[in-house]
Amino acid sequence: MGVLEMWVIFTFALVFSSRVQVSNSHNITCNSNDLQALEAFLVGLDSGTINGWGTSNCCNWSGITCNSSSSLGFFNDPIDSGRVVKLELSGKILAGKLNETTFTGLDQLRTLNLSINFLRGSLPPSLFQMSNLQVIDLSRNNFSGSIPMSINLPFLKIFDIAHNSFESSVPVGICINSTRIRIIDFAVNYFFGGIPSGFGNCSSLEHLCLGENFLTGHIPEDIFLLPRLNQLGLQDNKFSGQLSTGIGNLSDLVRLDISLNLFSWPIPDVFHKFAKLQEFYIESNNFSGGIPNSLANSRTITSLVLRNNSLNGVIDLNCSKMIHLVYLNLGGNQFTGLVPDNFPLCPRLKIIGLSRNNFTGQIPESFRNFHGLSMLSLSESTIFNLSAALDILQHCQNLTTLVLTLNFHDEQLPSYPSLGFKSLKALIIANCRLTGVFPQWLSGLTNLQLLDLSWNQLDGTIPPWLGNFKFLFYIDLSNNSFTGEIPKNLAGLGCLISGDVSLEDPSLDYPFPFFVKRNISGRGLQYNQIRSFPPTLALSNNFLTGPIWPEFGNLKKLHCLDLKCNDLSGSIPVNLSGMTSIESLDLSHNNLSGTIPLSLVNLTFLSKFNVAYNQLYGAIPTGGQFETFPNSSFEGNIGLCGSEHSSSCLISNQVPQVVSPSKSMWGEIIVEMSFGTGFRTGFGTTFAVMFFFVLNKLTFYKN
Repeated sequence: MGVLEMWVIFTFALVFSSRVQVSNSHNITCNSNDLQALEAFLVGLDSGTINGWGTSNCCNWSGITCNSSSSLGFFNDPIDSGRVVKLELSGKILAGKLNETTFTGLDQLRTLNLSINFLRGSLPPSLFQMSNLQVIDLSRNNFSGSIPMSINLPFLKIFDIAHNSFESSVPVGICINSTRIRIIDFAVNYFFGGIPSGFGNCSSLEHLCLGENFLTGHIPEDIFLLPRLNQLGLQDNKFSGQLSTGIGNLSDLVRLDISLNLFSWPIPDVFHKFAKLQEFYIESNNFSGGIPNSLANSRTITSLVLRNNSLNGVIDLNCSKMIHLVYLNLGGNQFTGLVPDNFPLCPRLKIIGLSRNNFTGQIPESFRNFHGLSMLSLSESTIFNLSAALDILQHCQNLTTLVLTLNFHDEQLPSYPSLGFKSLKALIIANCRLTGVFPQWLSGLTNLQLLDLSWNQLDGTIPPWLGNFKFLFYIDLSNNSFTGEIPKNLAGLGCLISGDVSLEDPSLDYPFPFFVKRNISGRGLQYNQIRSFPPTLALSNNFLTGPIWPEFGNLKKLHCLDLKCNDLSGSIPVNLSGMTSIESLDLSHNNLSGTIPLSLVNLTFLSKFNVAYNQLYGAIPTGGQFETFPNSSFEGNIGLCGSEHSSSCLISNQVPQVVSPSKSMWGEIIVEMSFGTGFRTGFGTTFAVMFFFVLNKLTFYKN
């Protein structure tokens, strides 16, 4: 072995031995002061126990890390042996009952996610007496109370209490003594009021996240003086006013998220100062004006989300400069002019959201060469000529998701067989009042997994070959004028029988955020991944006849079956009890006869069931989920009886009388499918009338 090799090995060993910071060895004995602090902390928990805690040596407890005798701190400071340097209790599963007395006031605003572990109780002051702590991670629990305004933890590097129920003003006093801290994450709590000055004292701070709280006012100027800050998350609060030009001083910033606030005024033109900025999110504010020139020429931006503001003018991005742009979402603004024809020149651009703007004209011819395009949403963008749009976009070889809802009003859905989208997985052309029949060219979309042609004026029959798709798990053909029987082949959709329901593109790291709102007054549920959509077969509000096929019971993966407002006849198949994953089953407003099968009581996930206004008779099943369904689920069937839904079974032999409202009164409205969230008024007289009559599910797909 040569001298050089020996020197390298010696140097490595020396550096390694001097940098060993922590150990969980059984040979290390916990410091008595730290042991007392942790025992006091344990007593303060509602559950009173943590798995793996209880011995006399806290260095052996789960989530606790002590340093060894030869260790140095993060900044080469000597630390005594046996001192606790890491307290990591994120997402621990603890036994005990929820202390309801602690959930008052602001606590009532949050819907608790019971899939996350709950550490129940408040932090005792003793926790902050462990002066050698370098990492505190108590995230994703249910701590309440407040954090002390002054914390004496000089070695603290990471302080993560995100996803709890702390309610107080922001404890900026942590920066008085913990000046070496690098990560502060207070997201998803109940911190309120303005952010006082003080974070500027944390000169080593790299990551500051205060998102999803109740903070108001302006961003303190001293935050803009943090020299190492690379991530700033202030999303989902109530900050207002103008975004200070001081933001440009954060030259190391990589990610900036101020979405879902009340900021207004134009976006400051300071992006030439950012040498590293990759992600910029300002969605759902009140920003006005155009896209700043420095932002439209950014060489570093990969993800630019400006949707749901009041931005206007013509979109003019310099694709020769924006060489790293992958994800662009400008939906829900007031942009005008043509859809930019230079987008194919952005070399890495894959995902585009332009919904709810005021464009004119058609999809540019240049998109024929847009081979990198993967996801496109142009819903409610006033474009026209669907035939030309599909003819152009079929040349986008990597296009997987196409959303064109609320355009092309009263045009005809092209039926020529030459159209082909080999890579398409999701096709949404809803609410366009399109005429025509179910097009034959769709049979060539062998990778299709999600299809929505709802709220059009399509007629003819539903083709049986639709049941041949291997991956199709979401079909919405509701609110059209389809006739004939439901194809029995739909009962053979492999993905709804035993397949893996997924629409993610593994090559993309960026979500395609959809928004689904299940009723008029209820709280919305956002799906950031399309695979989160419930497997659905929605054929409601058509003119379909014939039976409900018993073979539908094979669809074990199906979550929603909606056949309401048709002219279906025959009995409800007993075999439907085989749909073991079904959550919503709506067969109302048809001509079904016979009894409600007792086997449906075995559907343990069924939360919505409706057979109103048919010709059913006999006793309503009892037990299981049937104890939770309201009377309205069974009304309009005078032959039904029993349980709490009818006074007696004496009328079960009477001839049922059926009330059949028009489908315009009882339909489900799908207003739009595209990126993102938010509700926008001004859909026009037609939508106002339809909205007035809707009595069931309301679904938005927004960008």
